[in-house]
Amino acid sequence: MNIVVFGAGGRAGRQVVAEACRRGHEVTAVVRDPARHSDLGDVRVVAGDVTDPASIERAAAGHDAAISAAADLSVAPHDFFTASARALSTGLAKAGVPRLVVVGLASVLPGASGAPLMDEPGYPNEYRAFYLGHAAGLDELRTCDLDWAYVAPAGDFDHGGTRTGRYLLADHGDMTSRITYADFAIALLDEVEAPRHHRAAISIREA
Repeated sequence: MNIVVFGAGGRAGRQVVAEACRRGHEVTAVVRDPARHSDLGDVRVVAGDVTDPASIERAAAGHDAAISAAADLSVAPHDFFTASARALSTGLAKAGVPRLVVVGLASVLPGASGAPLMDEPGYPNEYRAFYLGHAAGLDELRTCDLDWAYVAPAGDFDHGGTRTGRYLLADHGDMTSRITYADFAIALLDEVEAPRHHRAAISIREA
């Protein structure tokens, strides 16, 4: 497949690029400044803005699917995630790219109680504005016509772990759950190659 990866220079994005290349896909890595990301491997690296539909259309033209791992901590989370969701919806549709997989956040998905994980007792909420920004972006995705999936770790990322090659679908969010970026990338590519859901939010945990 030809896969375009937005936010390819971040921790999740880099692992997505590596996993896609491992599987033999052709990858276009979209970053803000290509000069800073010459280490992404044997892929096409282009400049792009995930909040600009025209930029997305240019980068995505000719691709079969898109993965967005983009974030911008210099912008208000609500503004960034709603703008990027709208831009991806518009830009990918104009480019003729039907499938979008977005890296999500566990806090906005249901916990064991059925309420969003961020509203369960004991959940750390010092970054609540970031959580709410993600939630608003997910709400925007739910209004678009693309075949999309919002894939989140069930809890958080294991920043120091190594690739095991395994993962499981989680029934609900769990703040104690951890998964490596490399194993999470496997789930993202599986979702691109063989979608299990249509327009759904999915939690992933370590096997």
